[in-house]
Amino acid sequence: MPGGTIRRAESPADAAARELSEETTLEGCELGYLFQFGGLNKRHHVFFSVLHDDARPAPDNEILRCRWFRPQKVSTLITSVPTREIVRLLFSHEVTQPALVGA
Repeated sequence: MPGGTIRRAESPADAAARELSEETTLEGCELGYLFQFGGLNKRHHVFFSVLHDDARPAPDNEILRCRWFRPQKVSTLITSVPTREIVRLLFSHEVTQPALVGA
């Protein structure tokens, strides 16, 4: 999932939009705030976006690849503990929509 550090004087929503654009080249996406998740050393502000069917993320900045995965698959990937827990919380019921995860 795209993410990063909030810059000084930047809102969590602005940081989320910036990180999404920097890491996936997806721009102009409307973001909705979901919740905060406390990791070991960080507080994660979790947002969502409903993307058009033709949205095609492309890796940029510090990520190598970016692909769509079904939420159930994320637990089998090499990801951080907070990423796995956030996805688990988001999709604790059966979902058919894929999630975007950057690697």
